[in-house]
Amino acid sequence: MTAFSTDEFRMVLGEWVWVKPFHETPAKVPNRPFRSGRRPNLFSRPSLHSAVKNLRDIIGDIEARLDEKDEVRELALKSSRAIARLSSSAIHGLHKGEDSDAPLREAREEAMKLHSVLEGHPELYHSGFVENALQELCEAAIVHAIARGKPLPGPRDCEATDASYLLGLGDAVGELRRFALEELRRGNVGGAADHLKTMEDIFDVLVRFDYPSALVALKRKQDVARSLIEKTRGEVAVATRGKALEDKIDGLTGRL
Repeated sequence: MTAFSTDEFRMVLGEWVWVKPFHETPAKVPNRPFRSGRRPNLFSRPSLHSAVKNLRDIIGDIEARLDEKDEVRELALKSSRAIARLSSSAIHGLHKGEDSDAPLREAREEAMKLHSVLEGHPELYHSGFVENALQELCEAAIVHAIARGKPLPGPRDCEATDASYLLGLGDAVGELRRFALEELRRGNVGGAADHLKTMEDIFDVLVRFDYPSALVALKRKQDVARSLIEKTRGEVAVATRGKALEDKIDGLTGRL
């Protein structure tokens, strides 16, 4: 019997079966150009040291600027709180019949100081806490002018941005409603109607501004003003009818 290589025959199911031998061929390696010498070190110690030797100076400058900005921010926070407090005192004085000129004047002076402090920091000037404080000042100045029968102040008079002025104008509608309700309580329906007319005039100019909230977030102020005007209009209408009925009763009583 002829001997066969184990590479050519395999035992399959009890029988010898010839299998074609498999010879693995080595993979071809692409020819690469031969490079003599060592690869150059791009980050050698002398070059690396010369590249970062001014890093301390750069970080020092950044730290100095941030320290200055932090100090200015603290001053702006303190000034913004003072403006909001003085503006609230001015409006409170108007409703109570007390002096409102002095706190409003101090609030404007504080706003001028705040503007000078933030002159080189526009990102802080347009931050939320500063905008809110100037909004309070605009509201107080507008309500004060209406109550005194004076021309309305503009944004520059309050050292405020246009957005802060419009938001303060929207808040003034709520304060005028309080004046109207006070007139109704006193029985002065005509005075309440005058305040209602002023509220409607302010609302008419507010609805002209249809800009994205990124420019001025006025949509909510418009909705609140509309709701307050509707409520006040209904209350003035009821009071007017009641006053007319009261006058008729008084007339009939006089005839009797």
